[in-house]
Amino acid sequence: MNTRIIIDSTADISKETREKVTVIPLNLYFGEEEYLDGVTIDYREFYEKLIESDVLPHTSQANPEAFREIFEEVKEKDETAVLITLSSTLSGTYQSAVIAAEEYEGRIFVVDSRNATIGSGILVELAVKLAESGMGARELAGRLVVERDKICLMGIVDTLEFLKRGGRISKTAAFAGEMLGIKPVLRIQDGEIVILGKARGSKKSNNLLVTEIEKTGGVDFSKPVMLGYSGLEDSMLEKYVEDSRFLWENHLDELKRSCIGSVIGTHLGPGVVAVAFFAK
Repeated sequence: MNTRIIIDSTADISKETREKVTVIPLNLYFGEEEYLDGVTIDYREFYEKLIESDVLPHTSQANPEAFREIFEEVKEKDETAVLITLSSTLSGTYQSAVIAAEEYEGRIFVVDSRNATIGSGILVELAVKLAESGMGARELAGRLVVERDKICLMGIVDTLEFLKRGGRISKTAAFAGEMLGIKPVLRIQDGEIVILGKARGSKKSNNLLVTEIEKTGGVDFSKPVMLGYSGLEDSMLEKYVEDSRFLWENHLDELKRSCIGSVIGTHLGPGVVAVAFFAK
């Protein structure tokens, strides 16, 4: 029986993988303007609006009915499916999916990624690889629950403005940080954003990110690795790749990369550099 991989639109993945999965878009709002994430608004349009707007956008979770439509299609085609969602600590999307899946016991398996953006993305990349190898949906879902706790998602924030606007840090802290050129290094931990450390300037922040990666015990290169960036261009990411080249060379033929989507991008703004990998 064919196993389909379903994701919500917050998981950032490679173009090749996107063609192999079913994506359920979340709703995105800029004031009164409503968009379907990744359908009626793409990354470039999102960041243009984010930079220009005085109001932070917000997303709404997919409701159970949005999932049921896809689940019915899976049933009609006599498939099974594994659905991977954004962390349940960041959104109610996981709970909506679980409610919808109750009617399809034994056919639909829902996995909380406990992560976001490229962190969820590498779990999706792994899921596709395992499904293509012939692994069944039930076994695959169980494997992903084990593997998700090995995921490390870390990043450098270029500006503190959006963390301030979202109420994550005080205006005083944001102002002092901007004046001193402070760039926090963040990590998704237990589904939530935590600050690992701070550095002044891009060179030092890149070095700090490398140090934090090394603290995890190293990268498992047998599993997906992905880099991410936010904004309209990726020059900060290119600088990081150059500064951290020794981590990747001789291990990977290609460093996959993706633009960071609306959910995390809203709170961190443009200029973010991120890396997601499975720790050894």
